[in-house]
Amino acid sequence: MYEAITYEVIRDRMLTRVPKKFDKREGSVIWDTHSPTAIELQILYLELDSILKEAYGDSASRKFLILRCRERGIYPQEATKAVLKGVFVPENIDVTGRRFNIGDLNYIVREKISDGEYQVECEKAGRVGNQFFGTMIPVEYINGLRKAELTELLIPGEDEEETEDLRRRYFASFDESAFGGNRADYLEKTNAIPGVGRTKVTRVWNSDFSPADMIPNETVETWYHNTKDSWDADVRSWVDAVFDTAKEKKLTTGGTVLLTIINSEFEAASDGLVETVQAAIDPDPYAGDGYGLAPIGHVVKVKSAVEKEVHIKTTITFEPGYEWENLQDFLAEAVSGYLEELRKEWADSPYLIVRISQIETRLLQVPGVLDVQDTFINGAESNLILTEFEIPVLGGVSE
Repeated sequence: MYEAITYEVIRDRMLTRVPKKFDKREGSVIWDTHSPTAIELQILYLELDSILKEAYGDSASRKFLILRCRERGIYPQEATKAVLKGVFVPENIDVTGRRFNIGDLNYIVREKISDGEYQVECEKAGRVGNQFFGTMIPVEYINGLRKAELTELLIPGEDEEETEDLRRRYFASFDESAFGGNRADYLEKTNAIPGVGRTKVTRVWNSDFSPADMIPNETVETWYHNTKDSWDADVRSWVDAVFDTAKEKKLTTGGTVLLTIINSEFEAASDGLVETVQAAIDPDPYAGDGYGLAPIGHVVKVKSAVEKEVHIKTTITFEPGYEWENLQDFLAEAVSGYLEELRKEWADSPYLIVRISQIETRLLQVPGVLDVQDTFINGAESNLILTEFEIPVLGGVSE
């Protein structure tokens, strides 16, 4: 704002206020006394310009943006640690609490999943913990252990939230208030759970169910009363609850919410991540009771988006010196990058479309590719339209 207010402008403006009868030339007493004052005033203008920039959300640096966000109850999301599946042989060895190493990273075993399988947490926070798999070396000797291996990423680690992502959340808070279980509330709370990358919220997810169909008719009532005394106690208790609920017309599709998620690597969420989100939002044993982040009366179901493999077959003309064998990995990487861009847009789109034109454009950008034609997606020479809850993953690129 004050870029035009320079030292020279301030100095000359000050000198114009000195009567002409005095010597104002460079090197004179008046010039020499006004010059350092003009320098200090220019510094004040620079500081004032900086203060103005830091006062607004769209221009503030990270430090002051965080202060602005606090006024809205928004805080930067901290880096989280990756949770992976570890497989240990023999299966009867308890490795809970033991530490292992791969390269520069250390891991600690947190809890048992099943015999020989444990949740293993990377000790270093961030996405770096998502990258390494394979044989682990125990930090301390474990008697009888023959094999320790990381096999699967359960909950991805996340880096500290980027400044521009935080800025977007700040401005989004003015567009739609997160309150009382509305859509913005579910998105905010679910996406804040470590490992979650994107979320789709679907209201009344069980709308294909008709409460009227569950009301028992005369035949059902007769069967119920004639047979209930012969049932096991647990069966009797459950059927009584269902029958009474249906009889009194208490069944409803209202208050049901479906959360479909992908992880922070923009891939399908693991069963472990789905269970973590379910427990945080609406624990299964207490569905609708408000023991999680969901309001009382909201029965929430959490599931992962479904991966749809995309197989690309195309005809490529290469520049001299290039061929499939030495470019295949780069071609697959180009298409994979396009599909990842689509997955990042998944939560904000009713459905995704994998377009042939975009695939050919990405392939043409690979050095050594001269022309691309006759491209097929999953055997069809047309765009691939996915369903609402599908995300595309690369199944391969071939000629």
